[in-house]
Amino acid sequence: MDGVLVLNKPAGMTSHDCVFKVRKLLKTKKVGHTGTLDPDVTGVLPICIGRATKIVEYLTGATKTYEGEVTIGFSTTTEDSSGDVVERKEINATFTRAQIEEVLKSLTGTIEQVPPMYSAVKINGKKLYEYARQGIEIERPARTIQIYQFELLDDRDVFTGENISFRFRVTCSKGTYVRTLAVMIGEKLGYPSHMSYLKRTGSGQFSLEDCLTFEQIELAVEEGTIQSLLHPIERALFHLPKFKINDTLAEKVRNGAVLPCPEDESLLEGQFLMVDSAGKCMAIYAQHPTKKHLIKPVKVLAID
Repeated sequence: MDGVLVLNKPAGMTSHDCVFKVRKLLKTKKVGHTGTLDPDVTGVLPICIGRATKIVEYLTGATKTYEGEVTIGFSTTTEDSSGDVVERKEINATFTRAQIEEVLKSLTGTIEQVPPMYSAVKINGKKLYEYARQGIEIERPARTIQIYQFELLDDRDVFTGENISFRFRVTCSKGTYVRTLAVMIGEKLGYPSHMSYLKRTGSGQFSLEDCLTFEQIELAVEEGTIQSLLHPIERALFHLPKFKINDTLAEKVRNGAVLPCPEDESLLEGQFLMVDSAGKCMAIYAQHPTKKHLIKPVKVLAID
């Protein structure tokens, strides 16, 4: 069984819990998720099955889209609604739609973000959340991320009240903490804040429309149709250019051979797929780092 299973992750489960349950349902050990979602977060979680586990890193690095909600007025230890309240501040201001849209615009593009203490980032060989649970605050280096689109989903023109909440949609790069974006929004408005809701609606090529619930997966396993619901590796790697090869060359690719460069020099600008006559992905290749007239395999995906 090979391919990408796109799970509609339920609330209350870790990504590891989801992988464990898929292993049991599909009766296979070769299962890996493609980017951690916090337990409270729902939505698109691509899970690689069989030889698709070789491309986990490509899906982990894909652009993600989320729909969330930020609540202004108090902050929490975890930067979301599951944490303890850290700071409260009475809201004595009224915000206009233009003000909030200007804040979202200021957070669009290349920005710096400090990972939250409740995260799996490692400092000195220890995960930040392990320090946080001991009440230890660690200095964290800022990381550069990309916010491609940041959109206000609330249609109000004026925002007022004891606690102000509004929905947003954000498309961002790998490594973005949307919880921290919610905190940054509050800071720019002059108030403590936290992320009160989050759903991932897109991951690379996959969206909520591609997702299956655990109930649907269980039914497909019972009916013996689960393989037909897995997305092929080729779709997951849609962003890489393709180079079609004949059967003779396919055998060499299957064995991980170093080969002469193809005539199409545009392929050499990055990694590309070697696909057989049936359109199946055999391997990912790139130009040889030292022998520029050759290409070498980055990942061999063909079945042995």
